[in-house]
Amino acid sequence: MWTQEIQCRGNESQIHHCPTSLPHKYNCSHDNDVGLVCADRVNVRLVGGHSRCAGRVEIFHRGQWGTVCDFGWDMPDAEVVCRELDCGEPVDAVGGAYFGPGSGPIWTNRMMCTGSETTLKNCGSVLLFDYDCNHDTDAGVICSGELF
Repeated sequence: MWTQEIQCRGNESQIHHCPTSLPHKYNCSHDNDVGLVCADRVNVRLVGGHSRCAGRVEIFHRGQWGTVCDFGWDMPDAEVVCRELDCGEPVDAVGGAYFGPGSGPIWTNRMMCTGSETTLKNCGSVLLFDYDCNHDTDAGVICSGELF
């Protein structure tokens, strides 16, 4: 238990980088514990399907939504998306703009998820300049949550 007051400014990347006050002289107990609720920032969404659990995969990056190329798009990638969106298990990983072509940037043309990651941003990805990606090759998923 810390006996110091944490005085974060908001630009720290980790809590232990925040300045603290001098240790307090009074005794603290767990009755004085504080909690924190973080706003859930959505970094992936499914667009163009019949429910929130099926659609074209779009990633929020650098302040805008963009798509993922279907090159190498497979079930482990779809598994991570379904898990991140709380949509059950993957039923299919689709390509060829199955849910219609997107617009804007194509953020990656090769996702490399193992299937165990909790979010798509934790997967490896590459941008291969020798593979021709366009919005006719946007990736999508159908999750089991779509079936209910």
